[in-house]
Amino acid sequence: MSEVRTVMFNLDTVRVALHVLAVTVWIGGQIVVGAVVPIVGRAFPGSGKVAAKAFSRVAWPAFGITVVTGLWGMLAIPSEETSTGWSMLLGIKMLLVLISGTAAVVHQNAGDNVMKRGVGAGVTLLFGLAALVMGVML
Repeated sequence: MSEVRTVMFNLDTVRVALHVLAVTVWIGGQIVVGAVVPIVGRAFPGSGKVAAKAFSRVAWPAFGITVVTGLWGMLAIPSEETSTGWSMLLGIKMLLVLISGTAAVVHQNAGDNVMKRGVGAGVTLLFGLAALVMGVML
């Protein structure tokens, strides 16, 4: 016999929805901006930087919401319901998020150093995607 589950809208639903939305903005936004800004910048010189700055005004709050809701989620799970493997995966995910955020700071503050900007953007996205995959695994 199958188990019947009650569908509830509660604080956990709000937390997970905010977390997923914020991660979508942080990761998905990087992909979109990475595809659009170079084209816009070539078509309209100077506009690429304006678009990138506009994205950062949305991306950083999303990153903050991701971190806060992630910590909130960690606190919402009783320790007796987690395994050592789960805790290790969570720790690795947190490290990947930290690296992604740090690389974004490097990217944003690279100025005219094309190599720093490129490496910063690549590391930000790569480690953010890895954290996203680990979040799905959790």
